[in-house]
Amino acid sequence: MPIVVITVGAYVGDALTTTWADTHPLALMALNARNRILILVTNKVDATSYYVVGAARLLLTDPLWFLIGLLSGDTALRWVSRQGDQFGRIVSWIERNFSKAAIPFVLVAPNNIVSLLAGATGMNVGLFFGLNIVGTIARLYLIRVLGSTFQAPIDDVLHFFARYRVPLLAASVLIVGVNVWQMRRRGGGELGELKQLTENVVEDDPRPERGGPRTGAGDE
Repeated sequence: MPIVVITVGAYVGDALTTTWADTHPLALMALNARNRILILVTNKVDATSYYVVGAARLLLTDPLWFLIGLLSGDTALRWVSRQGDQFGRIVSWIERNFSKAAIPFVLVAPNNIVSLLAGATGMNVGLFFGLNIVGTIARLYLIRVLGSTFQAPIDDVLHFFARYRVPLLAASVLIVGVNVWQMRRRGGGELGELKQLTENVVEDDPRPERGGPRTGAGDE
């Protein structure tokens, strides 16, 4: 259930982006640490707060996805396969190539799908955490540099948000609400699938059904 709660918080962050980016940047980061939000708020917070809150938020979700993948195994892989319609060819490409380049994937793009695959394929826990931490800090640093380089256009965007705060908030809430409703119509949506996946981990550990030995963390 923590994954579901965090996902709901991310939706709230999406809806509040235009309202909180300049007024409550740290709170917005805590709700949702998407790249676009990190870029918008980086010049509004000091470096220490930016790295601490940003790293904490990003590193909060990745281990949870890794744990779900580690415990659910084949169930997690099937769940990833079903995301093709939602995320297009990117998810399918990651799944096809993950076994060939697991370390670069986790280092460069330690997102939800990659973390889930790392757990499901039995990546060593210590290796995953090391790569995840290094990749996350590097990502935050690069975004911080981009924010400093493009501070003027970012400030222009924030001024636009401040000028049209109320209508933009209404539009953001409407867009997020419509997206969630459409996903639920297509089969329960992300929240429904996440709930089902986490319930499967608790109720039925499929590890005995897998063929062949596992390596890495799964053997520990």
